[in-house]
Amino acid sequence: MGSTLITRIGTLVTNDPALGDGGPLGRIEDAALVLDGGTVAWAGRAADAPAADEAYDAAGRAVVPGFVDSHSHLVFAGDRTAEFNARMSGRAYSAGGIRTTVAATRAASDEALEANLTHYLDEALRQGTTTFETKSGYGLTVADEARALRIAARHTEEVTYLGAHIVSPDYADDPAGYVALVTGEMLDACAPHARWVDVFCEKGAFDGDQARAVLTAGMAKGLVPRVHANQLTHGPGVQLAVELDAASADHCTHLTQADVDALASGNTVATLLPGAEFSTRAEWPDARRLLDAGATVALSTDCNPGSSFTSSMPFCIALAVRDMGMTPDEAVWSATAGGAAALRRTDIGRLSPGARADLTVLDAPSHVHLAYRPGVPLVREVWRRGTRAV
Repeated sequence: MGSTLITRIGTLVTNDPALGDGGPLGRIEDAALVLDGGTVAWAGRAADAPAADEAYDAAGRAVVPGFVDSHSHLVFAGDRTAEFNARMSGRAYSAGGIRTTVAATRAASDEALEANLTHYLDEALRQGTTTFETKSGYGLTVADEARALRIAARHTEEVTYLGAHIVSPDYADDPAGYVALVTGEMLDACAPHARWVDVFCEKGAFDGDQARAVLTAGMAKGLVPRVHANQLTHGPGVQLAVELDAASADHCTHLTQADVDALASGNTVATLLPGAEFSTRAEWPDARRLLDAGATVALSTDCNPGSSFTSSMPFCIALAVRDMGMTPDEAVWSATAGGAAALRRTDIGRLSPGARADLTVLDAPSHVHLAYRPGVPLVREVWRRGTRAV
């Protein structure tokens, strides 16, 4: 692979404050990039660009890092249109709807699950997502959880064991027995295929003690924790995430000041999932409160068939700006560098020398158009590891 010069970029978002205007986005106007060997070799003004083997003319379009979707549930089968329709007609959302997807996923073949996964990955790629995390959690048996992770691991490094999504219907009368399974035989089968361990710490799912047991068992197997925390009600999830140095606390809708302070003082990223609030007509997370306190914030789709059936990071950026108090700059940073932080990655989410050459070319002169023109398909091209993928 030879080097490629991408020149005549209108606005380049590098997410490196040492470049460009010195702000968090490291914004450079009239910019250029040199890609070499799947990484970024140089970034700066087009007038100063070095030579390369090939040249690509961005024609004044904006370039941003490939979006990093750090929370999704893509190994599933079935459809929950009826549930969504009922919810939009007045029925409240609860964690129990997951059981519908569990039944469909168990009944599906490996081939069907993988075909479904790749369908949504391709859909996300066309919208600029170059890195994604995805979870198990729709099998809830040893065999079904392990196969979900094996399938996911063929497509991403960021695989999360979520046997503790809800209590399996098979253990409806024995939650303690299910926790024992999740922390024992199921964990043994799943840990070799995962990087992360997660738990839905919520009323109707797992309480604080159960969540702690799941996470500490996973950590003992070398998995790094992340937590579904404080989505539907206030609970112990955020505090537990910070205490265990989890990579992220995801949802973060119902927070006390103590929760905000904990997120601001620790290493745990607050991952906000506006697609879930949009799809459930729930209260929006207060991103402004978290940002003003100094917390690191990520944005993600939470793509799943029940509560957030969107794979579009641009849509989530627009929602975050409109309804969660974020500026366009903050939302774009959170959807790229913020997602990388939630995955504890330094090689993605930025476009500065040494970073992986994952980038999105927008059919617009500025990244601000992602919020300014909601719903418009602005992603013109996507490059992954220095090669055009879309």
